[in-house]
Amino acid sequence: MRGVDHIGLSVPDLDQAMRFFIDVLGAEEFFRHGPYGPSGEQSRINFDRHPDSIVEGIAMVRCFNTNIELLQYSSPDQSTHWPSTSDFGGHHVAFYVDDLDAAVAQLHASGVNVLGTPMNLPGPESGPQARFIFFRTPWGLFLELVSYPMGKAYESTTDRRLYDPRSSESSPTEGDGHVSQ
Repeated sequence: MRGVDHIGLSVPDLDQAMRFFIDVLGAEEFFRHGPYGPSGEQSRINFDRHPDSIVEGIAMVRCFNTNIELLQYSSPDQSTHWPSTSDFGGHHVAFYVDDLDAAVAQLHASGVNVLGTPMNLPGPESGPQARFIFFRTPWGLFLELVSYPMGKAYESTTDRRLYDPRSSESSPTEGDGHVSQ
């Protein structure tokens, strides 16, 4: 295994999700394809989906150093309830920003549902100026902004390092107007 290729997220409206990821988060669209299906028993066997499910569309975006696959489905047994982050299957995607306050202000200016106010990162992720905040997309997906410009506490106790977007070649460009502050 060499690394994560992409993160797949199911969305209720592919066009709405694309507008959000591109216009608000600064992602770049690479391609779209579909629809596909239904594929009968192959859907159940290969993907654990209802045999009559249809992939309405798929789009791949690059959000700085992460490829995100957005998928829109229709299915007779489709749940339209978003799990809480504490539910089994609950999830979120966290994006690193250099200036958390500026990024939160940009989210507010874009009409995004920001949850609460920035909080300090706890435990081994703590550190000077290490903070995070959750927000929800217009369709309900949980996302997070995180910033630790002076590092994390665990770094003082080991030579091992988690991936650190601060040193990535794919750093966001300053002043592009998106939540990449």
